[in-house]
Amino acid sequence: MIFPVILSGGSGSRLWPVSREHYPKQFLNLHKDDRSLLQEAAQRLNNVEGTGTPLIVCNEEHRFLVAEQMHQIGLENTQIILEPYGRNTAPALALAALAAQSVSAEAELLVMPADHVIKDEAAFAEAVAKGSELANQGKLVTFGITPNTPHTGYGYIKRGNAQGAGYNVDRFVEKPDQERAESYLASGDYLWNSGIFLFKASVYLEALRQYAPDILDVCERAYAQRSEDLDFLRIDQEIFAQCRSESIDYAVMEHTQEAAVVPMDPGWSDIGAWDALHELKAPEDKVNGNALHGDVMIHNTHNSLIHSESRLVAAVGVNNLVIVETDDAILVADRHQAQDTKLIVNALKAAGRKESTSHKRAYRPWGHYHTMVLTDSFQVKEIVVNPGAKLSLQMHHHRAEHWVVVRGTARVSQGEGHGDLSNLKSFLLSEDESTYIPLGTVHRLENPGVIPLHLIEVQTGSYLGEDDIVRYNDDYGRG
Repeated sequence: MIFPVILSGGSGSRLWPVSREHYPKQFLNLHKDDRSLLQEAAQRLNNVEGTGTPLIVCNEEHRFLVAEQMHQIGLENTQIILEPYGRNTAPALALAALAAQSVSAEAELLVMPADHVIKDEAAFAEAVAKGSELANQGKLVTFGITPNTPHTGYGYIKRGNAQGAGYNVDRFVEKPDQERAESYLASGDYLWNSGIFLFKASVYLEALRQYAPDILDVCERAYAQRSEDLDFLRIDQEIFAQCRSESIDYAVMEHTQEAAVVPMDPGWSDIGAWDALHELKAPEDKVNGNALHGDVMIHNTHNSLIHSESRLVAAVGVNNLVIVETDDAILVADRHQAQDTKLIVNALKAAGRKESTSHKRAYRPWGHYHTMVLTDSFQVKEIVVNPGAKLSLQMHHHRAEHWVVVRGTARVSQGEGHGDLSNLKSFLLSEDESTYIPLGTVHRLENPGVIPLHLIEVQTGSYLGEDDIVRYNDDYGRG
């Protein structure tokens, strides 16, 4: 049986300001309007014979986003492995292999990054079937994309002798310069490294034992101390912290003699930068070579990508630009330098600016909130609570809150004194009704209804940070 493994790590910094550390590109609807890249990856498996429900490896912070997005597409029993720390692909796949082996000693892992686009799912399924034949022979299979341009942003794989439905890997090559990329394309012997793999869990673990035993040792010990929390499998944090960060390419694939590559041409893209998203747009969907999204108006504008999230963007007399608008940042870049967007993100991080990591809209397991106004002494938020969901029972040391219901029904639980849990009272608020939560008062908000609850929250106080929360009880296991 094939166990699909979706790797949902990374921050997608080259797609800033839409993709950010707390809400990276795999959770965004960048390719299709009705589903995220992660959801596309999961649904792609419907066309692959012999696959089960995907196993997803993600970090702690994104766990509820992953669970909610799987729920939205009807996948209720997805196993989600939580990495306490990002340690690249080799340790992540070690954890996935250990989990799969606990179910079946003959388990095959189909490894897919969560943030790739594959247009031709039939071609992908056909390549997986060919790869499975090699994996059953003990090969560590990777899938190489047949190149159509001398791209310098991808690693390459040089194919060797024919091996069944694929080829032995002659060598892996780092991202080349333009001249070398052109020679690779002309030779016909090179493929783009897709980062998609297929192998038996046992074969991968044995390869780790041979080439990276320290990684395997830490992962085995951390997995042995795992615990289950709701839909999540938690790996021992203290042990896993000892693991070094390494990719599967460096840890295993560049050393093993059992590496094989299966060529495929399924309309693949890793959407590594905004320019890639422009290229992904079909020519018939472009206006004068422009890829447009959202509320956009153009005049005498050509070969540009213009992406609007929250307001009208107008462009006049420009060419080959990337213009991306969100409610708190705007990116303007030469299309052919879009890869360098990550340098802006690095500068924002160095300056300690929140735009590098967070949007004004933040997602929580109970719903989301959107920061409308933020000053030193007060903050205004729109809060949306999903039907049946509730926030933690909590209190704040430095702020008071005033809630106004604008849609739906709220159930409020509230204490009487500073930090007093002994006499909590509950009451309902309907539309246009409000309540006041004094500083230090224990409280809880929940939605008992069947429609989303929308309310406006006004916070006042000397400190308005999200870390000013003392939780007494939480349905989602947050401390």
